[in-house]
Amino acid sequence: MADTVGELYGAGARRLQDHFDSRRLADRLNEVTVGESIDGPTAAYIERAAYFFLATVDATGFPDVSYKGGRPGFVKVVDEHTLRFPSYDGNGMFRSLGNINETNKVALLFIRQTSKANRIRIHGTAEVLLDPSDIADFVGAEAVIEITVGRIFPNCPRYIHDLESGTLSEFAPGGSTLPPQPEWKNWDEFVDVLPREQHP
Repeated sequence: MADTVGELYGAGARRLQDHFDSRRLADRLNEVTVGESIDGPTAAYIERAAYFFLATVDATGFPDVSYKGGRPGFVKVVDEHTLRFPSYDGNGMFRSLGNINETNKVALLFIRQTSKANRIRIHGTAEVLLDPSDIADFVGAEAVIEITVGRIFPNCPRYIHDLESGTLSEFAPGGSTLPPQPEWKNWDEFVDVLPREQHP
């Protein structure tokens, strides 16, 4: 899907990976965690979400990001490559939808900010649907956005704070104790590609 969503790592990312000795880890993450389709558990997670963040880019290359919220189930997984969600009445700026009309490039971040922290990132292309038959599938919608998934992957949730309890992540530096080692750094899939100074 690199033809529609670009390479996962550009030259800038590669320079920093080399500086921090994380190129091997980045390549392994691409190999192990990045996919092009939505599996069953991920579809269920997405359809339980009450909000997500949508990033778009305009014709000049300038990015924008917005919060999209609704009742759980407002994002529908149409099939393993397609999502749809409604655009509700807003402030009339239509920045996100306008950017989609200009470039169709999008990134979505689904995040669960509870004691069971989790996040999923999606890169893809989008289309604004204005046909009444599409809009009728979503109560209160003015338009519908259809996402074609090009790349989907989980993201380490260790710095996500628990907004339900107000508890800060134990991994956030600067507390009274040193942050613990994240479990994934001990997994067989990654232990041999960690930056050298981080090997146990």
